[in-house]
Amino acid sequence: MDQLALFFALLLAAVVMVPLGDKIGLPSPVLMTIFGGVLALIPSIPNVSLPPEFILPLVLPPLIYAAAQRTSWRQFAANKRPIFLMAVALVFVTTAVVAAVANALVPGLGLAGAVALGALVAPPDPVAATAVAGNVGLPRRLVSALEGEGLFNDVTAITLYHVAIAAAVTGTFSPAMAAGELVLSGVVAVAVGLALGWAANKLMGYLGDATLQTGLTLLVPFASYVLAEELKGSGVLAVLTTALFLSSGRAVDADDVQGRLAGQTFWSIVDTLVTGIAFGLIGLELHTIVGTMQQDWKALLPAALAVVAVVVVVRLLWLLPSAWLAQRLHQKKDLDEDIPRNWRETVVVWWSGMRGVASVALALAVPLSVDAEAGGGDFPGREAIIFIAFAVVLVTLVFQGLTLPWLVRRLNVRSDSAAERELERKLAIRVAKAARRRLKEIEEVEDLPEEVSEALARRGWDVAVRISPEIVDEERRSAHVERVARLKKMRRLQGELLSAARHEVLAARGEPGVDPEVVDRILHQLDVRSFRGV
Repeated sequence: MDQLALFFALLLAAVVMVPLGDKIGLPSPVLMTIFGGVLALIPSIPNVSLPPEFILPLVLPPLIYAAAQRTSWRQFAANKRPIFLMAVALVFVTTAVVAAVANALVPGLGLAGAVALGALVAPPDPVAATAVAGNVGLPRRLVSALEGEGLFNDVTAITLYHVAIAAAVTGTFSPAMAAGELVLSGVVAVAVGLALGWAANKLMGYLGDATLQTGLTLLVPFASYVLAEELKGSGVLAVLTTALFLSSGRAVDADDVQGRLAGQTFWSIVDTLVTGIAFGLIGLELHTIVGTMQQDWKALLPAALAVVAVVVVVRLLWLLPSAWLAQRLHQKKDLDEDIPRNWRETVVVWWSGMRGVASVALALAVPLSVDAEAGGGDFPGREAIIFIAFAVVLVTLVFQGLTLPWLVRRLNVRSDSAAERELERKLAIRVAKAARRRLKEIEEVEDLPEEVSEALARRGWDVAVRISPEIVDEERRSAHVERVARLKKMRRLQGELLSAARHEVLAARGEPGVDPEVVDRILHQLDVRSFRGV
């Protein structure tokens, strides 16, 4: 099997693992990691030869962009305190403790190499956290907290990593310069993200076509990442800023139904495929790393297990007081924050701290050598850094990912369905009122027959009731159910008629003298009518 065949095998597995994971109750990223590890054991499977410097630019932008589509500026603003505690402060603390342990246990690693190791294993993976935690029925606020942590912790960790690598390669380090680099990285990233978000939004209005707009959204995260990195900014933060700008209310056309549905479908596909490939590569790379190590990996196993323990324990020791403090502030000031509400939820958030794609990519990107000014030669402890990083990823991703569903059931942490239904009820009422206001505005400028006005008013109310049937009493709910049943029957019969029409048009496509382009255009019209239910 060559590299291209292996790539398509991972793509196929990425698609298959989603329904398989749903059926057996396991997260698809975990299954893909295991699948990659099993593939690596087959002698005919080639070693992966993707250059390490390409992994982050190719994998992170689409994954970050897709994850950011599920959140908003308001959510980040409301959760700035827990995001800072988990995505910034916790990354610094984890990096420091891991560096101290690794520096003491791994001979020849050096302080800079130990800090680099600590930085690359410090951030939990946003994709793994969302994919794993989102599929086990957690409350939405906990998933939002994990997403916020995952999206921002890469910014902190990658900046720390670059500072440590630069210190190891050049042999020099300045705390003031490192702090300035961190601030500059964030400022440049936000500026690039906002500028590209604004430009992309204007260009989408010019393009008009949903297909072209969707294609542009695929290019934007890569452009944002690369441009920010070229300007010494954080590529991850730039992509995040661009995605949040484009998903904000001001940049969204509420009436662009086709573009929104096409974009959601497209990015769902991209997210599934890229996630599958990324986690499949983790399993494949482990076999390659162990097979090419010149240093005895068994001698590094105690240090690797110690770092794994540090990563897991430090997160728990940090979250327990942080969650308690956040709960106290939440009670006193009535803050609108997505935080754990009790110790059981805190334990679930702790166990959801799985490492993934970013840690692997940063480990593989460690330079091969150092500058002559720093003594020259191989990068100190590179093989140890890579091996320990992979050990942390595998233990946290596979073991914690496989046991998280059991832990959630054991602790009885469930989604807050009552709060979601209440929000649906409030939005349904707002929908009904908005439709009623618009109908009154139309009646003031147009002479509508009474039966038309009544039908439109009833249809607007029916839309709201479909969102939340709880906004009406039992009698009106029953009447609504009957109307919906009649409408479904009518749409089913209309679907049968349109299906017959489509079969006839497709049959004509193979007849002599029939232009396929004309047939496809007519078929598209029938498909659109079927989609709209008219």
